[in-house]
Amino acid sequence: MLRSAVTGRSVAGQVFLLQVVIVLLLVVSAVVAQVLQVRHDSDQEARNRSLAVAQSFANAPGTAAALRAPDPTAVLQPRAEATRKATGVDFVVVMSTDGTRYTHPNTGRIGQQFVGTIAPAVAGGTVVEEVNGTIGPLTQVVVPVKDHAGKVVGLVAAGITTAHVGGTADQQLPLLLAAAAAAMALATAGTALVSRRLLRQTHGLGPSEMTRMYEHHDAVLHSVREGVLIVGGGGRLLLANDEAQRLLDLPEDAEQRHVLELGLDEETAGLLASGRVATDEVHLVKDRLLAINQRPTDLRGGPPGSVTTLRDSTELRALSGRAEVARERLNMLYDAGVGIGTSLDVARTAEELAELAVPRFADFVTVDLFDAVLKGEEPKPGTALRRAAFSGIRKDAPLYPLGERIRFVSTSPQARSLTTGQAVVEPVLREAPGWHAQDLRRTGQIMAYGIHSLITVPLRAGSLVLGLANFWRSEKPQPFDAEELALAEELVARAAVSIDNARRYTREHSMAVALQRSLLPRSLPDQGALEIAYRYLPAQSGVGGDWFDVLPLSGARVALVVGDVVGHGLHAAATMGRLRTAVHNFSALDLPPDELLGLLDELVGRIDQDETPADGAAVTGATCLYAVYDPVSRRCTIARAGHPPPVLVCPDGEVEFPEVPAGPPLGLGGLPFETVDLELPEGSSLVLYTDGLVEDRDRDIDVGLELLRDALRRTPGASPEETCRTVLDRLPARPSDDVALIVARTRVLGADRVAEWQVPSDPAAVAEVRASVVRQLDGWGLAELSFATELILSELVTNAIRYGRGPIGVRLLRERTLICEVSDGSTTSPHLRYAASTDEGGRGLFLVAQLADRWGTRYTPNGKIIWAEQPLP
Repeated sequence: MLRSAVTGRSVAGQVFLLQVVIVLLLVVSAVVAQVLQVRHDSDQEARNRSLAVAQSFANAPGTAAALRAPDPTAVLQPRAEATRKATGVDFVVVMSTDGTRYTHPNTGRIGQQFVGTIAPAVAGGTVVEEVNGTIGPLTQVVVPVKDHAGKVVGLVAAGITTAHVGGTADQQLPLLLAAAAAAMALATAGTALVSRRLLRQTHGLGPSEMTRMYEHHDAVLHSVREGVLIVGGGGRLLLANDEAQRLLDLPEDAEQRHVLELGLDEETAGLLASGRVATDEVHLVKDRLLAINQRPTDLRGGPPGSVTTLRDSTELRALSGRAEVARERLNMLYDAGVGIGTSLDVARTAEELAELAVPRFADFVTVDLFDAVLKGEEPKPGTALRRAAFSGIRKDAPLYPLGERIRFVSTSPQARSLTTGQAVVEPVLREAPGWHAQDLRRTGQIMAYGIHSLITVPLRAGSLVLGLANFWRSEKPQPFDAEELALAEELVARAAVSIDNARRYTREHSMAVALQRSLLPRSLPDQGALEIAYRYLPAQSGVGGDWFDVLPLSGARVALVVGDVVGHGLHAAATMGRLRTAVHNFSALDLPPDELLGLLDELVGRIDQDETPADGAAVTGATCLYAVYDPVSRRCTIARAGHPPPVLVCPDGEVEFPEVPAGPPLGLGGLPFETVDLELPEGSSLVLYTDGLVEDRDRDIDVGLELLRDALRRTPGASPEETCRTVLDRLPARPSDDVALIVARTRVLGADRVAEWQVPSDPAAVAEVRASVVRQLDGWGLAELSFATELILSELVTNAIRYGRGPIGVRLLRERTLICEVSDGSTTSPHLRYAASTDEGGRGLFLVAQLADRWGTRYTPNGKIIWAEQPLP
């Protein structure tokens, strides 16, 4: 019987052969599918694992900061190796943006170039590629490392060989073959049993067997949970099981009727009548969503017509929709975490909240903040709010415009939210009388526009209420519900923290700016030696330590100072104030520029020593340029300490950079400063500036100096004010560093306003000098100053003859004041003292101090000069 079964000459034999073919096909298909699936799973697992490891390491706290550290390898190599061993990947490589490795499992390859594609990752994307490395075929992923500003500061690559994932195909192949052998054995045994049974019975099926088969078929057909329809070639319904009857709500006599006559909707009836192939097409039949599959029955020689299955997917779609909504809300909260608070600007942070929620959550979003919050101060309850942000699907909504001051009435939902500190939802604005009371005309316009639902949430940061966020709905007909209220509260809570941080920063920044402004000169002193214009531009962010000064000196001279303290913030501003005060004090001593810079250098060194932290890192450093111009001799003496060189614009328009020795920055100590004497033609301009004018992150200082030269060449004969405007026009509106600029055009004190005499070392010569001075004053029309001037000169010349050394000279300068100068070759300085009533002398300098507005001593290379100033009548 077994032999006859397997020969294929009987029905059982034919069934056996068919089973063998099917089993073999299934085995081959299973083996091929298994191999392909394992290979696909291996590749996908390698990609997913490499991507997860690379992204996790790139986004880990401290990775971006470590890349900016002096030795990234020391920080990142242990972390990378620990990550590699913990995750099972073959390598975790951290590199710079040019591909230089900072980490590698083989330490010998650290510092070498990474092998792979990195350009898309440098641009902020992700690179996934399959390569043949030294350890075999592998999948590697390269992702960027970004800092808090979103700039790519480095790259992280992770990879794993495909041999280390998957690998189950060879383990499952014996199992498949064993299953195939078992199937073959079962098929053989089954065929033998069927053949034996058929031999004992007739070759045809009897009535009982046919009846039983039909009963089984009918029971299965009407008990399945899928609707089954069989439609004939003419479009008549041949068969419909119970589930199909229920799902389509068919009439009792539906069978043998045309499908277009069953009362179905046009789309569904058309599909059934067409007999075309359909796969999981979703149709709305009354209140149900049905997934319809349809196949023709005549593909393999069967009768014409089609068989259709129906599956009710209403509940599945509803569940899927809820899951999709939940996923979208989670995505929105994630985007809020990374997209709100990207800047420390209060208004911009409010705008980010509004832009994020439109149109994903609401059709219109408005953010109202207290004016005090916008200024960086703590809010004052009870005051009006200002609309700080507005975003919507359209721009013509009749809501309060941006910048409008709003005072909400007590019955409005906004006022209730501010009072209670809780969010308020108005599902139907048309039925909210408290909201209508705010502004009857405007609320009517809002209703006519189609806005019908509102959520208002207070912006709370701790115990402070900073303002309100309002979410408006118009397009979606459903009102806001409790779940959406919870989402709005979560969004606003995250935004409130960022807004409060921005408020605090604004307050601190305003305080720092106020301190800085108070330390800078508010106006320039009166002097006649230079025509001066200046500009000061604060940096885009932070407070810098740039400063400048114009200091009148004795003898109609003027000192120009420009300096820059390293760093930003309150410390830099405070240090700048200390240095500026020191320059004022040192300039009062009439010191040469090199000596003054030397004293500043010692001062900065002491500041560093006093304020150096425990780690020994200096906290202060500064550069400075100090220039003294004499309008009588037209000589300008300049010294600089690590500061950019000055620029000289000659009267003919020629621009040059005088060779002034740079000197070390202030605070280094140990090196002297050098001065340069320049003779400046009348009408030439001396331009002093800080490095913010010529330096930028995107260009070298030499390029900036050439740009400055070109700008100054365009201003021949221009006034200092025009020169300042021309130079600053080439800068961005908010430079990255502070900019201080001084343009000083030279003037000359002519010979008609200067008188000089040489005095012999003889007390008798004093009378002759007094007479000459009186005649000069008469010639200048200053006769009323003759008496006081005679007394001053008598005392000063007598002291020079008695206590000083020759040569002795007298000089009168008629500038904004009358300046009397007596010079001699001695370096001994007289001191003012108060003589006792019994003293015969010692009252000369006291008399000079009483007659003159100012007096003092300055030293020269050949001695000293004692000077006194009197106001002109």
